[in-house]
Amino acid sequence: MKRVALTVMLGLLASAHAQKVQVPVPIGVALAQTSNTALLGQEQVIGAKLAEKHINAHGGINGTPIKLVFQDAAGDENSAINAFQNLITKANVVAIVGPTLSQQAFAADPIAERAKVPVVGPSNTAKGIPQIGDYIARVSAPVAVVAPNAIKQALKIDPKIKKVAVLYAQNDAFSTSETGTFQDAAKAQGLNVATVQKFQTTDTDFTTQVTAVLNSGADLVIISGLAADGGNLVKQLRQLGYKGLIVGGNGLNTSNIFPVCQQYCDGVIIAQAYSPAQPSAANQLFVKEYRAQYKKDPPQFAAQAYAGVQVVADALRALDHQKKLSQWNLDDLRTALNKQILAGKYNTPLGEVRFDKEGEVLQKDFYVAQIKMQDAKNGSFVYLK
Repeated sequence: MKRVALTVMLGLLASAHAQKVQVPVPIGVALAQTSNTALLGQEQVIGAKLAEKHINAHGGINGTPIKLVFQDAAGDENSAINAFQNLITKANVVAIVGPTLSQQAFAADPIAERAKVPVVGPSNTAKGIPQIGDYIARVSAPVAVVAPNAIKQALKIDPKIKKVAVLYAQNDAFSTSETGTFQDAAKAQGLNVATVQKFQTTDTDFTTQVTAVLNSGADLVIISGLAADGGNLVKQLRQLGYKGLIVGGNGLNTSNIFPVCQQYCDGVIIAQAYSPAQPSAANQLFVKEYRAQYKKDPPQFAAQAYAGVQVVADALRALDHQKKLSQWNLDDLRTALNKQILAGKYNTPLGEVRFDKEGEVLQKDFYVAQIKMQDAKNGSFVYLK
């Protein structure tokens, strides 16, 4: 009897270990659908769904459809960890696109790394993300590459700028990484950092920080935060009398801040890793599909999430040519997929991207945009030369 029970148990373990890949092929998407971070995550969900629709409309993975499995990663570490665990152990996904914030990536990515599940970060730009492990890559260019362009553009607009006030969300890993880059870039341009002010992403009253900015005599303000707090900070700076230029970091890079800072958003300068005008065929098709559905140009967060899903699908297609996906067992496919992601070259809405051996994205084209508000709620990102 014991021998029979042992045989059954070993059989179950073997079948669990040799689990086949499901059809449609499940790709996990762990993004912020709730919390303040949803101001960014909503755009990412739209981008990911457009990629799924486009890929399946064009034959999927050589005839096999993909299916995005969404988990709400919200804006905190525990939600991201739970989302990753559910996608890996319950949904049996082949890879994960997510999470939204770098802070979450530092907490959740190690879980995927231990399970040997490839992760493509769509918006994790803090220093050190690809170094979390062998299975971690990102399509979002690091802040050190993107952010300094905004300061250079501000100096083009107003060459008389001498003093800078820097404000950042100290409870957010990305913002603390980004502010370091901004401060270094400002000093490299010969600017004097007159004051550095901290806040929390949950703050709504910024009187103390704004007073310090006004007292410093700064003629440029640089903000690293997220959409809700960053938008409120911009609004209060203007309401309390700050007249100079404002540079916003990547966390403010969404039209969802327009209802937050309203007419006071006007003139904010934000560096971009994406432009709707990027001339590649892949991008022009993406822009056309996005405009048809949403009647406006796609934002960076949507384009990067689209690119993340596309990278996984393109890599799966290459593997399917070697051996049909239905014949792989899941663990082996995840390992092979990770290698293929790093080896490939991808024509995405961001332009051509590929990865170095650590999973860092290699991207050529970067931009700077300035917010122009038509009224209290409606505005657009105008790309600067």
